[in-house]
Amino acid sequence: MLCNNAEMVDGVCYGTPTEKALLSCAERLGCLRLRSHYTRLQEWPFSSETKFMMVKCSDGQRNITHYIKGALERVLEKCNSFYYYGVQSSLEESTRLRLIRDSADLGNAGLRTLALASSANGTSFTFLGLVGIIDPPRQGVVEAIETLSICGVKVKMITGDSSETATTIAKELGIHRPGDISLSGSELEAMDLRSLQNVIDRVSVFYRTSPKHKTVIVNCLQQRGLIVGMTGDGVNDAIALKSAEIGIAMGKTGTDVSKEAADIILVDDQFTSLIAAIEEGRGIFHNIRNFVRFQLSTSIAALTLIAMSTLAGLPNPLNAMQILWINILMDGPPAQSLGVEPVDHDLIRMPPRKVKENIINSTLIYNVVLSAAIIVAGTLFIFWREMNDNQITPRDTTMTFTCFVFFDMFNAMACRSQTKSVFHIGLFSNRVFLLAVGGSLLGQLLVIYFPPLQAVFQTEALFLSDLIFLLCLTSSVFVVSEIRKFVLRRGKSPRYPSSGKASPVIPDWSNVV
Repeated sequence: MLCNNAEMVDGVCYGTPTEKALLSCAERLGCLRLRSHYTRLQEWPFSSETKFMMVKCSDGQRNITHYIKGALERVLEKCNSFYYYGVQSSLEESTRLRLIRDSADLGNAGLRTLALASSANGTSFTFLGLVGIIDPPRQGVVEAIETLSICGVKVKMITGDSSETATTIAKELGIHRPGDISLSGSELEAMDLRSLQNVIDRVSVFYRTSPKHKTVIVNCLQQRGLIVGMTGDGVNDAIALKSAEIGIAMGKTGTDVSKEAADIILVDDQFTSLIAAIEEGRGIFHNIRNFVRFQLSTSIAALTLIAMSTLAGLPNPLNAMQILWINILMDGPPAQSLGVEPVDHDLIRMPPRKVKENIINSTLIYNVVLSAAIIVAGTLFIFWREMNDNQITPRDTTMTFTCFVFFDMFNAMACRSQTKSVFHIGLFSNRVFLLAVGGSLLGQLLVIYFPPLQAVFQTEALFLSDLIFLLCLTSSVFVVSEIRKFVLRRGKSPRYPSSGKASPVIPDWSNVV
């Protein structure tokens, strides 16, 4: 009650979770009212190095008493006696061992243990007792860790708690598994970097650690070629947060220093928010790849179309205004809308990509070349079919121009996902895409049928049968893409799961921790 900075105001407790629990315990024991009878004269705040907090208090009658709470091993170092049924007795070695066993029993039950002691002179303390505090995992944490494990993220616990408490909680959360080991802060300091690197893959729990140990752990993991995300909330965590590739600070309980050093701030302090962050990050990466695929395929198709016509000695199938129309208004809005494609929730179940993997990989190049080849072949076919008299007429350019635009729209639809059918992700799930494609098609119809624009783009009105024929032809780029995705899903590649279930392939831990 006295060695405590928490406050009780109108039945509501304010402070750190540990001190709030102790103050609530004092209230239930009915002794909270005695707090007003004491005056704090001095405080030695808790630190990760000392692992205890101590205060010097006066009871109003010039009686000075020191009160201390902290880790059992640090408090026992200062004690030479203990209370037993109101009698102060000498603290023998057998009693010390019994207290250590009692603390271990509480820790094995998943309780955080604190030792309590007092002293009249601040040097020779009398051991008063142990308190066990239950710190249950927040809702959804177990499921979040399981999901992270599936998607290739290995979670390691770094805590100041005892070995028994840390290991028990880690087992409950699914962090500590058969074959994993635990490492204390003192053992960590005694090891050189090479020795730590040899065992760190099997270490799931670091206990009795201080913030400086976090930096050592981060550096060791990075030298193993891993990408490290580090969470922290204290001033001393700033260096580790800055050293990690992804520093994650707590928005509610975190200090301003930790927030400044971090890359991400969890405004709700919920571990489960990391799942959403990883999912969103992967979604952004895949949307960028879809955007690049669409832009490259249409640009390469346009360049190839002009180049092949020139090499074959044919007239230019598209005039300058039509090319500008395609590049600015036909490609722009659909491409931008691919960047806001809703996140595919199956992405979280995929293993992490290679750290050095580029956005433009062999698979993307294959898809780009395939789509561009279909667009060029179909557009040249229309151009050759219409130009049967070797003379370029407005109808010839209009048919070729419209054919290329329709190919663009179907290609954009095919680029919404690299692995899933458009019918699976939903035709109407991306409203921005629908507006972009709809606006582009409306603009194209205006170019064909609105007289002022006909004069600018040198087009003429087409028959309904022409539009139906072009739609059937240009949909081939979409149909081929759907067939490719279907074959890919049938192959059951672990990188492209075809259902919401986790891939049976064991994730590769070599990329992300």
